[in-house]
Amino acid sequence: MDQNGGSVIAMVGKDCVAIAADLRLGNQALGISGNFQRVFPVTDRIFMGLPGLATDVATLHERFRYRVNMYTIKEGREIEPETFAHLVSSTLYEHRFGPYFIEPVMAGISKTPTGKIKPFIAATDLIGCLNFAKDFVVAGTASTKLYGVAEGLWEPDLEPEDLFETISQTMLNAVDRDAFSGWGAVVHIITADKVITRTLKGRMD
Repeated sequence: MDQNGGSVIAMVGKDCVAIAADLRLGNQALGISGNFQRVFPVTDRIFMGLPGLATDVATLHERFRYRVNMYTIKEGREIEPETFAHLVSSTLYEHRFGPYFIEPVMAGISKTPTGKIKPFIAATDLIGCLNFAKDFVVAGTASTKLYGVAEGLWEPDLEPEDLFETISQTMLNAVDRDAFSGWGAVVHIITADKVITRTLKGRMD
């Protein structure tokens, strides 16, 4: 899992979610790129982070894009975050005997039957075991550091700007303590009516 490095974190706020990833692509200690995309939009309300082996990032992104498009055509509606999480889980579990070296992180806004919105985050291991959380989920080479910093900084019901500050500080401080992650980060804040994307400058050593 640490061949190419990289880390992803998703956090829940008040009627919003955030997902952040670092930008480093490496071959273990050798840095290759400082602008590697790990977080991809699935729909207008769902984003997916794919830390792990870079070749599998590209493969799985295309596979999930295909499966989501097929779902949209067959069902005639946009996929919900919970449904997408189970689609990710079943896709990975199909390959459990020769797994993709990826630990996906998903963040989105789901709509309840009453019309209200609910933040949703989830993560899986490399064979698709789902982990639903009410606060934050982490994955990647800096996951243990992300857990530690997030435990100290995260609070319930953060507004979008406060959530951005919290997830940014968590990501930057955690990757500074991991040799295989860092070189800046990208943060997506997903609210009911918009997505805010910001790029963070980090240490380059």
